[in-house]
Amino acid sequence: MTKPIHPLVILKGARGNRVLGFALVLFSVSVSWAEIGDKGTDEATLRADAQKVFKEKVAPFVNKYCTRCHGSRAKAGINLQSALKNPGGESASLHWKKAVANVKVHEMPPDDASKIPTDEERRQFIEWMGNIKYLAPRDPGPFVIRRLTKTEYANTLHDLYGVDPAIADSLPEEVVGEGFLNSISPLQFELFLGIANKVIEQVVAPKDKAPTAIQKRLFGQPHTQGADLRKEARRVGRSLAREAYRRPPSDAELDVLVDVYDLARNNELNHPAALGLTLKAVLVSPQFLFITPAKKTESDEPIVLLDDHQLASRLSYLLWSAPPDAELAALADKGELHKPEVLRTQVERLLKHARSRALFDGFGAQWLRLSELGRQVFDPEMFPQMTPLLRKSMTEEARLFFESIVRENQSVVRFVDSDYTFLNEPLAKVYGLEQSVPGPKMRRVKLTNPNRGGILGMPATLATTSFPNRTSPVRRGVWVLEQILGDRIPPPPPDVTELAEQNHKEVKGLTLRQRTELHQSEATCANCHKVLDPIGFGLENFDAIGRWREKNDVGVAIDSAGKLPDGKGFTTPAELKGLLAQREADLARNLTERLMAYALGRQLEGYDDVVIDQLMVKIAADNYRVRTIITEVITSYLFTHRRIKG
Repeated sequence: MTKPIHPLVILKGARGNRVLGFALVLFSVSVSWAEIGDKGTDEATLRADAQKVFKEKVAPFVNKYCTRCHGSRAKAGINLQSALKNPGGESASLHWKKAVANVKVHEMPPDDASKIPTDEERRQFIEWMGNIKYLAPRDPGPFVIRRLTKTEYANTLHDLYGVDPAIADSLPEEVVGEGFLNSISPLQFELFLGIANKVIEQVVAPKDKAPTAIQKRLFGQPHTQGADLRKEARRVGRSLAREAYRRPPSDAELDVLVDVYDLARNNELNHPAALGLTLKAVLVSPQFLFITPAKKTESDEPIVLLDDHQLASRLSYLLWSAPPDAELAALADKGELHKPEVLRTQVERLLKHARSRALFDGFGAQWLRLSELGRQVFDPEMFPQMTPLLRKSMTEEARLFFESIVRENQSVVRFVDSDYTFLNEPLAKVYGLEQSVPGPKMRRVKLTNPNRGGILGMPATLATTSFPNRTSPVRRGVWVLEQILGDRIPPPPPDVTELAEQNHKEVKGLTLRQRTELHQSEATCANCHKVLDPIGFGLENFDAIGRWREKNDVGVAIDSAGKLPDGKGFTTPAELKGLLAQREADLARNLTERLMAYALGRQLEGYDDVVIDQLMVKIAADNYRVRTIITEVITSYLFTHRRIKG
């Protein structure tokens, strides 16, 4: 539990142009959960079996082949000695996943090790490691109190105070990842303070001017003579905090806001101006900038249900990137939102609303790694088509495609194998369909080319995985394995030579495929590149911005033959899509895991994998439909519970 912090900031300037500081209460982080629900398969039996397998199979393998390098000291970020001591612990989970990834591609043990496992031993080790998750205790994992993202912050200001979301444009862009930053730097605080000042300027009318409509809603009608202004300030503070904190404020939090009001009045500000300063205190408070629990939870249980107000915020910011609306807030106030049937109904309602397009902006773009497309550099002489309009159209195609699959509750397979997309004229030129799609408006288009359709043949993803002047089979191979199939790829060894840095005499006259395959002749690169490159070669008919081509830049015919790690081969992008579409369980699990990690704001570990297993049974029963995936994530044990002890 985080201890309360009570910072007091007083800023004073010249009389008449005085900036009053204000008291900010951080908060006591308290969380609540209870009610675990049905366990399904007997976890005690699974745990006992896992302990037996670990003791008799996994530990001997690790001690024989791994601990010499990855023992008491973490080499390459892998410490298996500590993982052996507590195999089901949170910290062990990432070490095991890295170990499995390296063993799987024959990266570890290295070829010069004194002991090398056979292929059968490697296969068995990977199979055994699938049981490690049952060693973890039943636990929803570490609870992350996270700060609002830039988009969420802007939307919240707009929803509550009617200001233009562009008011937050001065904030830096968010770091891409499964979670979010949960701290505020001094620079960020200054930016939040500056934005709060702008909000107050737009909401609170200057002295001797009629109050604005928003001011009347927030502060009420002008007070009558003789009214108890301090009592009125507490009432207004309660209302302001309920909206901004997305939950009822505590008495201690209200006391701080009244102290700010008193400070303003003591410095000769009139009642409306003092309330404006109180609102400013709310806008820079951690309770507003972070999604915080409603109150300290008193329970003898280590795990309890998430309080309804926090659940409402977690749900609303996930699907809308905005604060809970009136219906969600009312259900939270009544304590009814946590009821499974109520929660499912609200998920369905929010997904049907136009604001659910925010799910792509927050999660979808991050999953597909499209967030940087707008700033990605392309050679202007080779690709003059990459205008801001085309970049925007590429992202919009991906957004509309993602939204259509969610809205129509299609199978996750449609992400990789579909017969339609969304185009306008600039984007249709990339597809070679400019004659049939005139104008700048995006529209749904039926596709007849089997190599197109789905995210593998989409210009946005193809461009994102390219270099400024050429394609990258390696990047595209990694993207398919990690983002689509959910495989973990070990990072490249240090000091690996890039293709552009290869000896020019050695690569003269070689195609990109041949140059890329040179990596497979280098011992430090061979194992991973034998897995990555063949998949990337399957997309070589698409150039760096996603246009179809039969020949490369020097007129040599493209060879797009390749194979998946399981040995199944393909000769065209269409055949690659077909093979991936057959792995619907892998596609669905990857999407489920990524959405869960995004929703929780942290990496998955330990018992999380057990919960995902349980969700996959329900998701498979509904043919891996995407809205079902979203609903099961939101109604899951991990999303609706939290640890308060231990």
